[in-house]
Amino acid sequence: MDTAETTSGTHPERPVPALRADAERNRERILAAARVLYAREGLRVSMAAVARQAGVGKATLSRHFTTPQQLIDAVFADRMDAYVEATAKALADADPWHGFVSYVTDVSEMQARDRGFASVLTLTFSGADALEERRAEAYHGFLEIIERAKATSHLRADFASEDLILVLMANAGVISATADDAPDSWRRLIGQLLRGFASPGAPVAPMPPAPSSDDLYRAMARTHEWTAPGGS
Repeated sequence: MDTAETTSGTHPERPVPALRADAERNRERILAAARVLYAREGLRVSMAAVARQAGVGKATLSRHFTTPQQLIDAVFADRMDAYVEATAKALADADPWHGFVSYVTDVSEMQARDRGFASVLTLTFSGADALEERRAEAYHGFLEIIERAKATSHLRADFASEDLILVLMANAGVISATADDAPDSWRRLIGQLLRGFASPGAPVAPMPPAPSSDDLYRAMARTHEWTAPGGS
C-alpha cells in the first residue's frame, strides 16, 4: 500500500532553492537595468530609477545592493576586465607604437560605447578591492606600453602616464556633451591628441572628420541648457 510522506521532518517541497533562484533572477535584472541606464545616462542615475527599470521594488534592490557604489562595482566588473584585456592586446602588438595608438583608441571607444564606463575609468573604487586590483594591473601594463613606444622614438619622450588620465577625463567630457548630437566627436579629439603625442616623423593615421558645426552647436546648446534661436 502506498503511503503519503506526511511524517514530521519530511519536506516534499523545497522552497529555499526556488527562492534563491528567484533572488538570483532579480539580481540579474537589476544589473541588466543598471547597465542600460549607466550606458545611456551615466552614473548619476538614482537607485529608484534602476529599480523601476528592473521592475523590482526598492526593498528588493536594497537587499542586493545597499549603496550606489556597490551597484556600480558589480556592473562594471566585466568592463574592467575588458580594460585589462586592451592592455594585454597592446603589449602583444609587434609594433609598440601601433600598440600604444591602438590602446588609447580602444579605451576611448569603450568610453564612447558606455557613458557610465566613461566616468568609471576616472573614478576610484573605495572598498572594491577586485576592481582596484584590475585597474592597477591595467595601469602597470600601460606603463610598459609607454616605455615600449618611447623606445621606438615615435612617442614623445615627455609623455607621462598621467597624460592618459587627462585623455580619459577629456574624452569623458566630450562624450557627455556630444553623445546625443555628434556621437563620433570623440574620434576627432583622440586623433588630435595622438598627433600631439607623436614625435616628428612618427606614422600617424588620417584624421577622423570633424563634427559639423550644426551638430556641435546643438551639443553646446544642450550642454548649457538653453534653446538655440528659432528652436522650440
